[in-house]
Amino acid sequence: MLYAAYQAQSDLINPARVLAHAALSALGSRAMSGQPLDLRATAAACEMISRARLTHERPDYRIRTAPDGDGEIAVGEEVALAGAFGDLLRFRKEAQSAQAKVLVVAPLSGHFSTLLRGTVATLLRDHDVYITDWHNARDVSLEAGGFGYDDYVDTLIAFIEALGPETHVVAVCQPCVQVLTAVAVMAQAGHPDQPRSMTLMAGPVDTRINPTAVNRLAVAKPIDWFRERLIATVPRRYAGAGREVYPGFVQLNAFVAMNLTRHVHAHIDLFTCLATGDDEQAAIIKSFYDEYFAVLDLPAEFYLETVQWIFQEARLAAGTLRYRGETVDCRAIRRTALLTVEGERDDICALGQTAAAHDLCSGLKPFRKRHHMQAGVGHYGVFSGRKWDGQVYPIVRNMILANS
Repeated sequence: MLYAAYQAQSDLINPARVLAHAALSALGSRAMSGQPLDLRATAAACEMISRARLTHERPDYRIRTAPDGDGEIAVGEEVALAGAFGDLLRFRKEAQSAQAKVLVVAPLSGHFSTLLRGTVATLLRDHDVYITDWHNARDVSLEAGGFGYDDYVDTLIAFIEALGPETHVVAVCQPCVQVLTAVAVMAQAGHPDQPRSMTLMAGPVDTRINPTAVNRLAVAKPIDWFRERLIATVPRRYAGAGREVYPGFVQLNAFVAMNLTRHVHAHIDLFTCLATGDDEQAAIIKSFYDEYFAVLDLPAEFYLETVQWIFQEARLAAGTLRYRGETVDCRAIRRTALLTVEGERDDICALGQTAAAHDLCSGLKPFRKRHHMQAGVGHYGVFSGRKWDGQVYPIVRNMILANS
């Protein structure tokens, strides 16, 4: 019923969006800067209505070039390894010299991996970069089977195997726990392709430390509440019809509710910019929300297991997490160097939650471990923006260089 209600509402207001778009075209939006204020305000209102929707398809990464000495080099995308629920996507540089391979593990948490385009663009300066390009679960046929926590770990191991033993892994937010699990599993098995380093950025390794509003919400209800209230079945019109998912629109609503005032003000600012002809600032706001309102559905198994195992029970941190029936022991990690990065003002993964990985990885020599707390940034500032680019990235680059 949850997905059906959302789809019915979207279908109901779609004619209004179409009419608003047609009206905007008739008004000639590109020539509005010289028109009277009331006409510009009308055009702005039409554009706001036409944009009032969510999209469910991956946006473009928009990475066409990368720095190369004093110039630029062309960048293309290629699928290095295809999977039902996600691909290993490479940002291939034309005629590049050999560089360290970096696998960026993006969150599977309601948004597409393109949310990390800025992270990737920075890493491309000095590395051969790959990313976990997750698919929208509502577009994955039931024939592909389920996708739970262990399947996620299997996927990471397969991607690392495809890249080989010279790989460096950079995990952002939620998948820090799965990356730590995958590396521990590989270490326990004596796998020859254990990565050279892993960088865990703003991830919930131990949510018992300095609980945030997100953590408190996860433990406020039993797992059955999440299963009964938040899991929906994909409608017939989509390729994944019949699959149970945690809908991306539910996750987005939760994110928006956390910072409702900020989002309301941002849309007021957008209307003002459109009405007054401030095209440059309007483009910045629209670009952000084009990405923010592009949502994907999560497989129900993965979502529920993540909520219960990581956020409610902190199984990896507590030493009780099992993978394919075997206990995961991070003490087995001895070859993969560890860097953790946290943001001083992070209200999603608080200080200490990611750094907890150091105590878990007690088998690593001290010189193979490093922690960095970035002052003055929240969650997204750890891996995007000026401080990521100028202060965090050099530390990540040095970790990769020192272990290559």
